[in-house]
Formats: sequence, C-alpha cells, structure tokens
Amino acid sequence: MASQPETSPYLMIRNAIISQELPPRAQLVESALAKKYNVSRTPIREALRRLETEGLVERYGSRMQVREYRPEEMLDLYEVRTFLEEAAAKTAALRHTDMDLMLIDRAHQAMVTLDFDAATPAELAAANRTFHERIWAASHSAALLDLLDRILVHFIRYPGTTLSTRERWDRVLKEHEELLVAIRARNAEEAGRIASAHMDEAKNIRIQMYIDAQEISNPRVG
Repeated sequence: MASQPETSPYLMIRNAIISQELPPRAQLVESALAKKYNVSRTPIREALRRLETEGLVERYGSRMQVREYRPEEMLDLYEVRTFLEEAAAKTAALRHTDMDLMLIDRAHQAMVTLDFDAATPAELAAANRTFHERIWAASHSAALLDLLDRILVHFIRYPGTTLSTRERWDRVLKEHEELLVAIRARNAEEAGRIASAHMDEAKNIRIQMYIDAQEISNPRVG
C-alpha cells in the first residue's frame, strides 16, 4: 500500500473518526470537509471512498456519514480478530527472533509495573495494545500485520475498555505471561490456543458491557 503523507485528507478524516472527533452518524459533507482541511473536494471524495471500503463511513441515502457499529458487527469483528490473533501467535512462536522476545517481554513488564489504580482506561488499553502489536511484529508476516492493523482501528472506536476491573487486568497479565512462555518455547499450538481463549474472554466481556449499557439507557419500568 502506498504511504500517505501525515497531512493527507484521508488520514486526517480517519484519525478524526478514530478519536471520535467525528462521532458515529456524523454527517460527512464534502464541501465542509474541504473547507476544514483546506483542500479541494476531489481528495475529500477520494478519502471518503477509501474510508467507505474500510468500513469506517457509510452511505445514508445520498449522504455519507460515520458508520455506527451494530451488535452483530461487533461480534463479527471479534471472530475475525480472534482468528488473526491466533494465527499471529502461532507464527510468532515459529518465526520470532531474540530481539522480538526482548520487545514482547518489555511490553509485558510495562504492563506489570503500570499502576492500575492511577492509570486511565486509555493508558491501560494502550499498554495492552503495545503487547499485542509486539507479537504481531514477531510473526514477521506482512499480511497479518496489515489485516490486524486494519481491524484494530475498529476496536479503538469502541467506547470503554474490557480492562476496567482489577480482576480482569490481573487475569490479562497472567494470560500474557503464559503466551510469552509458549512463544519463547516455540510451541505454536499452545500459543495459538492461549491467544484464541484470550480473545474469546474479551469478546464475552464486551458483550456484557453492551448489555449493561443498553439496560442503563433503556431502564425497565415498574
């Protein structure tokens, strides 16, 4: 994929969507975006077309808007990511270098030493992402890296984090340690199993978070 300049309309709109500066269902008007980013409408149109193929924006009648995730899409994303994380862990176990192990271990230790009570949800999620990204890199698979990077964008947009309780955080640290041991031992099957189970648990927590949020926004009467 051709690299994009940091100030390209595509990246600016993409980053605005990920950061929720442009929230779900926000209208994307070419003329307004062109004025905001000081470019012509042509690169804006091209950027929106590309973001549509990535699933970040959608057509609503004759207009474009930031895509809003639906429960069934959330489950689908978790299924795909679970498959990719398992593949990355297996491949990392077979292809990792000593440098890869050092970087994975460093990311794990950063999580271990992070003060859970003082950290923000964003900091907890970022530390966890770094650990996973180190494993992706250790797979030395350009295809896996590209696919995981693309799907991660959708996960970052979800509100909150599945790491919001001390119990879950401690469990994640234990699973990460087990995954690191399996990768170090070049036990691909065990690494894949741990990675898959790890993502399944995250999916179940995310489902419960969604249910809880729905109950809060739609309280029962009586």
